[in-house]
Amino acid sequence: MKKLLTFFILALMVLGASSAFAGSEKVVIAHRGASGYLPEHTLEAKAAAYFMEPNYIEQDLVMTKDDKLVVLHDHYLDRITNVMEKFPKRFRMVDGSKRWFAIDFTLAEIKSLKVTEGFKIVDGKKVQGYSARFPMFTSSFEVPTFEEELQLIQGLNKSTGKNIGIYPEIKAPWFHRAEGKDISVAALKTLKKYGYTSKEDKVYVQCFDPIETKRISKELLPKLGMDVKVVQLIAETSWNETMVLKNGKFIPYNYDWMFEKDGMKKVAEYADGIGPWKPMLVKSESTSDNLIITDMVKDAHANGMEVHPYTFRLDNGRIPQYAASYEDMLDIFFYTVDVDGVFTDFPDRAVKFLRRAEAQRQGL
Repeated sequence: MKKLLTFFILALMVLGASSAFAGSEKVVIAHRGASGYLPEHTLEAKAAAYFMEPNYIEQDLVMTKDDKLVVLHDHYLDRITNVMEKFPKRFRMVDGSKRWFAIDFTLAEIKSLKVTEGFKIVDGKKVQGYSARFPMFTSSFEVPTFEEELQLIQGLNKSTGKNIGIYPEIKAPWFHRAEGKDISVAALKTLKKYGYTSKEDKVYVQCFDPIETKRISKELLPKLGMDVKVVQLIAETSWNETMVLKNGKFIPYNYDWMFEKDGMKKVAEYADGIGPWKPMLVKSESTSDNLIITDMVKDAHANGMEVHPYTFRLDNGRIPQYAASYEDMLDIFFYTVDVDGVFTDFPDRAVKFLRRAEAQRQGL
């Protein structure tokens, strides 16, 4: 009888019994969808991710010229679309380079673009960022709106009986504000429209901008009658991820205070969790027999916060030297570093890993 029960439980896990996995303390966040297999943030990548059964699927949000929210990792269009060919003169110069910003295009114009796997320009030619991924400019993909994606995920939740959550990121609020747009209010109102209003709902709102994250938590959510979970993303100051206006010029926001002794205590005053870069938790110079683990996870947990680091990839060169494989990297972060969840481009692999690991830990 015991063997039969064990077989039944394992079978449920293999077949994707969402209730079994949803109860796990550790979570998987599909980073830009199943972006290791399909062009990032397309509805196709999100549908594929859904059936890999992560706990959450991520959406990066930017605004269009006509105030629509679209799901796009960058607030420009030239890394993943044919915008340069279709609208050759609609660029801005940024640090000597041409960039085509989403905010300069209407939704209809953006919908007319073809989306592809990410690329960069090298010697005047498009070079795919991850060469082993979906081939560039094949098949047919477009930029989705936030509402289209919410409708997709909620529709699948209804038709499958599952409850997979969402994890929207409010991108570059400082930039949108300079352009006269309040992206945070627009995003939160959309969440409220679709029923995401409390900490019991399967949603995290994330942002790299600490000033804006605090505004969302302390001002906007109470004003809108909402109380969803808020995550402070953490960047290196040198990335210029968040900019602040000083003496009429934008300069990089300084994240150094987050790495100080009381940094996590200060973040916990307005956030439910943090989203750090992997090397902020395990130093890059670590080796397999000498992991250099920082105090960030311990300090975050001591202050009641969850920790969801980014980004876990299995592409060539993306597994750190201290890990023998993608799964070994996951094992280190989930069970040695003790993170609560991970952002990954390969959610199927992370889900399978966690199911196996949790089953083993339960003696199944």
